Amino acid sequence: MTEPSYVAPCAPVSRGSPVCDRTGTDTPLRQGLGPAALVCGVPVLWMLLFFLFPLLGLAVMSFFSRGPDGEVAPPLTWENYRRLLGFGELGFDPFYPVVLGRSLLLGAATTLLCLLSALPLALWLARLPRRWQLMALTLVVIPFWTNFLVRTYAWQVLLSPDSPLTRLLNAVGIGQSGAGLYPGWGAVLTAMVCDFLPFMVLPIYVAAERLNWTLVEAAMDLGANRWQAFRHAVWPQLRPGVAAGSILVFLPATGQFVVPDLLGGAKLAFLGNLLQQQFGPSRDWPFGAALATATLGLMLLALAWRARSAARQETHRP
Repeated sequence: MTEPSYVAPCAPVSRGSPVCDRTGTDTPLRQGLGPAALVCGVPVLWMLLFFLFPLLGLAVMSFFSRGPDGEVAPPLTWENYRRLLGFGELGFDPFYPVVLGRSLLLGAATTLLCLLSALPLALWLARLPRRWQLMALTLVVIPFWTNFLVRTYAWQVLLSPDSPLTRLLNAVGIGQSGAGLYPGWGAVLTAMVCDFLPFMVLPIYVAAERLNWTLVEAAMDLGANRWQAFRHAVWPQLRPGVAAGSILVFLPATGQFVVPDLLGGAKLAFLGNLLQQQFGPSRDWPFGAALATATLGLMLLALAWRARSAARQETHRP
């Protein structure tokens, strides 16, 4: 009778160390990269070819100059970024900084109004019986079933001076009698909030559905009023959903130009309008690339700040 061969026990696996199989032989971790490359290779290649490389090309283009016929031409220069800050050939002109600030203000106002509208709606959805939640969520996302441009034109009709909705708003004291919200800032903000509200509601709903209501009951038992219970027991649990929804709303709302252009009467320039003009009629691609790169940099800084804040909260969480 032959004695069974002795198999040495495997050492604990640490990061970067070989993986031990059942026979006791060492299998490098890199052998697992083959299936991962097959699964993730095509999406990663797609993102590189159609997302990362075009963005890098846009950043490089921003340092070139505009040729006499509108082509991208040398020499390399910082003039596009100086012009973006308002320093042109004729001195300081605040037009471009004002446009950037106006776009950021529009994104911030849309985000704030969506947050104020989405918080009670998401909490109400989370408290609904399970059989009614699916129907309510379907009603929230129904606007996405219609084309964005069609919805924007529909707001022109709904907010015109002769529409029943405008008469109702005038009857309750909103707006001047006989004057519609369209065109104007009221129409722009109304359409923006309705268009981006689902992006805020759904992340907050996911967080609200996981709320630990025993913390609220404990806070009420300790003498907290409704506001204190919300601030100390509910809001910390909703914060991740609020942060995700704010990013999903703020980023596209800042670069929006269809809604301000159609509902605002095309009286004010925004970031999206400016980009369309530079890459369209003006044919100033280097300056348009500088404008897009600077905006993208601001967005990345905001995302990095949010990621660092979330990591800090996760570190201090007990």
